[in-house]
Amino acid sequence: MSARGRRQPARPGPAAPLSEAASPELAPPQARNGRCRLVLTGGPGAGKTTAADLFRRELGERVVVVPEAASMLFAGGFPRTGDRLAIEAVQRAIYHVQRNLEDVQSARFPGRILLCDRGTVDGAAYWPGAPEAFFRALGTSLEQELARYDACIFFETAAAGGLRIDGGNRFRIESAEQALELDRRLREIWSQHERFVLVPHNPSFFKKITFGLAAIESIVAQLEAGSPGADSAAGGRRSG
Repeated sequence: MSARGRRQPARPGPAAPLSEAASPELAPPQARNGRCRLVLTGGPGAGKTTAADLFRRELGERVVVVPEAASMLFAGGFPRTGDRLAIEAVQRAIYHVQRNLEDVQSARFPGRILLCDRGTVDGAAYWPGAPEAFFRALGTSLEQELARYDACIFFETAAAGGLRIDGGNRFRIESAEQALELDRRLREIWSQHERFVLVPHNPSFFKKITFGLAAIESIVAQLEAGSPGADSAAGGRRSG
């Protein structure tokens, strides 16, 4: 069971294909009060939280980090069980906390870069059943939720390289197999974002984080400049 609650097994589906470079023909997103909103996500033990913290330290007050809603809820004593109805209740709660956290931080710090540790789309990968059922239950759609973010930087789980994923997080209790399945489901959903950047697993955690930080920096520079497309060095994007 993960920090988001235990998910029922789902039928495997095809992973979204990724190209080696972000497509240069993308139109720039509409400005939201002159700032950009990025989501960092990926399978358990991917390094996204570390990357968010390092990027915040690098840019200082230009960045506001939105912490992971699931960890906040469970740290506060929100119950977790394997019951289907309980899982659905957990994911509903996480969705609303995540959405409101983002909106509060956006209102408090207009003009700053909003760096979200996971996003409102993540719950679809943990929902017991098809992702579409998650969005129906929340009265929204995948398209609406993806549109909340200017880009998605996806960190592949360390389980892809056979490495441990605990990382000292007491709420992360998935097995390597569960981590890989969650990584696959999350990537399949998030890769439908027009600005999807993959940060693949690397045996060197330092190299992986360095690559991820470069991807974030490139996207932020591009969005702030209002230029179309993503830097081809930043990573992969889902192809048509």
